[in-house]
Amino acid sequence: MESRTLANKTEQERQQMNKRLEEIREMLAAQEHERWSRWMKYLFSKCYGLDKAMVIPAESVEHWQRQIDTPYAKMSEEEKDSDRKEA
Repeated sequence: MESRTLANKTEQERQQMNKRLEEIREMLAAQEHERWSRWMKYLFSKCYGLDKAMVIPAESVEHWQRQIDTPYAKMSEEEKDSDRKEA
């Protein structure tokens, strides 16, 4: 009888952990969506529109491409601070 109680506890604990992991995943997904939404608003503010299309100015593309190609450790402190705020 005692071993059955331990098995049930283990299963209950596993279910609780899975539920908590799902809650954390949903929280992180919501935060990621908010981050993405802010980025898209910023991106669109830098673009100009052509009949339901957005054009990214070349200088913005060059700036962001440089950031894409730069490892975090080699970014400027200003750029790191921007990433830290998002994190």
